Amino acid sequence: MVRVLRELPAVAVPATLVLLADGGPYPWSIPAALAACLLLPLRHWRPWPAVLACLPALAGGLGWPPAVVALYRVGRGSSLRSITCWVLLTTAFPATLVVVQQHLTAGAILLTYSFSLFMSGAPAALGALIATREKLTETLAEASRAREAELEARETSARASERARIAREIHDAVGHHATLIAVESAALAATTESAETRETARRLRALAKEALAEMRAALGLLTAEPNQGYEDIALLVERAAAAGLTITLEAAVPTPLPPSVSRAAFRVVQEALTNVTKHAPGTPVHVRLSQQDGTLKIAVTNGTPTTRPTPPESGGTGLHGLSERVGLVGGTLETEERADGSWSLEARLPTGPSKVDKDDSTFGGSARNPANA
Repeated sequence: MVRVLRELPAVAVPATLVLLADGGPYPWSIPAALAACLLLPLRHWRPWPAVLACLPALAGGLGWPPAVVALYRVGRGSSLRSITCWVLLTTAFPATLVVVQQHLTAGAILLTYSFSLFMSGAPAALGALIATREKLTETLAEASRAREAELEARETSARASERARIAREIHDAVGHHATLIAVESAALAATTESAETRETARRLRALAKEALAEMRAALGLLTAEPNQGYEDIALLVERAAAAGLTITLEAAVPTPLPPSVSRAAFRVVQEALTNVTKHAPGTPVHVRLSQQDGTLKIAVTNGTPTTRPTPPESGGTGLHGLSERVGLVGGTLETEERADGSWSLEARLPTGPSKVDKDDSTFGGSARNPANA
């Protein structure tokens, strides 16, 4: 229906012009011209049938209204050679009939052919010009898109290079000190006569090596992802207890967690224990891990400190970064200071597939390449 309404003006306007004409040189002039108007929709399928249908109307003297529409379509969708052939045909055919049937002077003959050439060539040239303009516009749009894609690729490459440079700087600076800590701890463990000092030095050396490995993995300098996850929380709690923290762990057996959620769970507990050690040392800590309705709930609470604690700053780098990490996997993080001075940290993490894991599997390799270079 929409197509019919769109074609209606292209048929109605030429037909109206034909009917407004005062008869014609032949009795069949108007019927031939109206038939050519009715066949104009064929121009969208093939332009040449519509032009051929206009030739009898041109011979009858009233064929120019439909011929103009048909030739415009020829100009829009045909090659230059085809356009030239149809323009010459529609120019020569009616003009030659007029010249043969009437005794005209040389000037009149020239004007007759000039008029036919104008009536045939103008719509065809207009159609060709519009078609060329559309192609040029499309070409310019493609060039613009290609330019934008090139600029985006350059910006991405520049950002990757800068990230790689920063990663190398951090690795060289922090890695140097972490290595020194590990080496000196090993030396202390080998030379001390105290068993307690030896055990502490060995634990310090292990922590320094682990911190170096985590830093390298986080910076993309290793091919492996950070391997700490939900299953390592128990070991984390054991280490905290060995360091003198009074801590209890209540953990349910979890369903398999996506890697990003598993790592986020480990980081939540790690950051919570770090805050307790820094801001409320000596207080008992309870860690509770539970799952329900597709959500992993992590609750870490510490008891009332014997001395006035230094409250953790919610806008600090640790909790702020932890909140961002939890948010990336679709979770929430809340901290609360209770009336008795104790603190609680609660995180809720979805146990379903994470967008972070999809992005890592798709882009993880390329994201590490700049740093590996």
